[in-house]
Amino acid sequence: MADQPLAPNLLIRPDAVRPFDRGNGVVTIPYVGKWNCETNRVTTGQTQFQPGTGLPLHSHNVEESVLVLEGEAVAEIGEERFDLEAGEATWVPAGIPHRFYNRGEGVMRIYWVYGGRDVTRTITATGETFEHLSESDRGGLSTP
Repeated sequence: MADQPLAPNLLIRPDAVRPFDRGNGVVTIPYVGKWNCETNRVTTGQTQFQPGTGLPLHSHNVEESVLVLEGEAVAEIGEERFDLEAGEATWVPAGIPHRFYNRGEGVMRIYWVYGGRDVTRTITATGETFEHLSESDRGGLSTP
């Protein structure tokens, strides 16, 4: 039995992926993206949040869907706020400010999918835009 399917197909094993530490207890495990696929049209991964952590309000140049895998989340999308639990999902159009943070006492994990290959993140408070998962794409926060 083979370890990997034939190219261009991928098999991602999270324990074999180098995590991207965003700081303050927020860690991303990248799955599919331009870093490992020359023909992808979506970008995917998982982010884990320790209790009381999240990312700053931001938007992307592409749409995003998030599925809560574990824990209790708060999703802020535009002017609205939603409490989410494992199994619930969101979809956010490109350009809409949003963020997710852990409102529970245990680890919160989300699986995210971006509708594009070249993803950027714009921080709402500063207007700064940078490439997704670049060195500038850090900044895990303790939640208010």
